[in-house]
Amino acid sequence: MREPIRLGTGIGWRPEIAEAVENLPGVDWVEAVAENLCPGHLPESLLRLRERGVTVVPHGVSLGLGGADRPDEARLTALAERAEALGSPLVTEHIAFVRAGGPLTASPLLEAGHLLPVPRTRDALRVLCENVRAAQAALPVPLAVENIAALVSWPGEEMTEGQFLYDLADRTGVRLLIDVANLHTNHVNRGEDPAEALGELPVEAIAYVHVAGGFEREGVWHDSHAHPVPRPVLDILADLASRVTPPGVLLERDENFPAPAELERELTSIRETLEKAEAPYRTTGRYGQRADPDPHGDALADPDPDSDALADPDDSLASRQRVALAQAALLSALVAGTPAPEGFDRVRLGVQARALAAKRADVVAKVAPELPEILGDGYRPAFLAYARRHPMTGGYRRDALDFAGHLLLTGLPEGARARRLRAWWLERSGPAPLSERPVARLARATRRTLLRR
Repeated sequence: MREPIRLGTGIGWRPEIAEAVENLPGVDWVEAVAENLCPGHLPESLLRLRERGVTVVPHGVSLGLGGADRPDEARLTALAERAEALGSPLVTEHIAFVRAGGPLTASPLLEAGHLLPVPRTRDALRVLCENVRAAQAALPVPLAVENIAALVSWPGEEMTEGQFLYDLADRTGVRLLIDVANLHTNHVNRGEDPAEALGELPVEAIAYVHVAGGFEREGVWHDSHAHPVPRPVLDILADLASRVTPPGVLLERDENFPAPAELERELTSIRETLEKAEAPYRTTGRYGQRADPDPHGDALADPDPDSDALADPDDSLASRQRVALAQAALLSALVAGTPAPEGFDRVRLGVQARALAAKRADVVAKVAPELPEILGDGYRPAFLAYARRHPMTGGYRRDALDFAGHLLLTGLPEGARARRLRAWWLERSGPAPLSERPVARLARATRRTLLRR
């Protein structure tokens, strides 16, 4: 494995703080959500940063490498295009699943709209390794994958997080994006020791590190990316930095953006934490030293990219089917109201389900801001009621259209609000721009008639 690229200190680029990011002192690099970028129409702010020599890394959120299905080729192509357009030295994604169901389970495909944890089992690891290799082959630059935060734990897990990440890197050669805020989240929510995870990690495989804030409510830590970075997260960063010098550290902020001076103070705290936590030793071996011996033999040998590919294809398909069934059952319980799968904490599933519905409401309000404007204070309760019975089956834009169509068909709202909502739905549910062909005009007229009824 080649030495990681030295990135320095960075911040997540978001349109809401684009000007602030450009003017912050000492920002070596930025990270941008890949799905929010169009390669042919990159934001002027990012182009100016690139001209100044600031590295831009696209960060994907929708690939679902931990899902049972193989990575979608169109999504991989889109991620590759963004890396090339930005001249990025690497791209990143998550160790998570974001959708479940479909042909492997002979059930409807469901979208989570959120990053959900994969079970730390041999089946899930095998599927993840195959998917990571497929992504690596399709991307023009190296891939790094991120550990995620979770509210729920899978029953019957066979590995700790550190062991799971170690084996993933060892078998695929993939780099790791370690989110220390997520380690803190999993400590509060799942009782996992961050120090133990760091002790088992292949620290020399780290591409860079995420730092972010959150909040605790009723014993549950919410990884909000909308609050200041708390001291426990900086302490975990210090622990990591005492073991290895991170190639890069990045501050994430997605909501509730503070004044530029506050962002600068947080970046300063991160730098000071790194400076105080000198790495007093360097571990030996290509990935470093893990806390416990590898039960499967020499884990520090060179990765064998074909180790799973040479196995029986029927075994690979069986692993995918088992993972698919487990993930579909969990996601259905979270978004479709089906019974909780055996072994899960029902209270925690309820918390996660409400969090998913709330996030859907928030994101739909962003991608379709006309809806809360039209519906006023009734938007959020109406959407949450809708979400309890209607899982998301496409992206958030599709979700917004489906929600509006549902309201119109059920006779809500009434009067002027109904007329505005109907006009909004008709304008966006057909082709864009609206076709003037007779067949298309007839279809629009038919929809209007049906809606009036």
